[in-house]
Amino acid sequence: MKICVTAQGNNDGSAVDPRFGRCRYFIIADTDSGQTEVLDNQNRDGMGGVGIQAGQAMAEKGVKAVLTGNVGPNAFQTLTAAGIEVITGVSGSVREAIDDFKRGKLSGTKAPSVDSHFGMK
Repeated sequence: MKICVTAQGNNDGSAVDPRFGRCRYFIIADTDSGQTEVLDNQNRDGMGGVGIQAGQAMAEKGVKAVLTGNVGPNAFQTLTAAGIEVITGVSGSVREAIDDFKRGKLSGTKAPSVDSHFGMK
């Protein structure tokens, strides 16, 4: 299964980024093969719609779950409409988040965790 963890750096030792649409990197991990792919979030500094764009990108990558600190309403709607489970409140390193997910320690959220435009500079 492909999962995405928002990250402040470009490797699995990096801290989980508390923002989804405005995170620095997306680390996509295949929980079956152990392979990872790092994506620089090119849209993080956009004026608006970054959560929607990020959600669409995750759907295109075949991600089935997103692990992050927070997610806004537009991103939440985009992700859930694509059948992607959203898990918020995640912290620590990306590696720890992946391990916790694989062990079943994390559970999905039923609603956005922040208002629109969270994390804007």
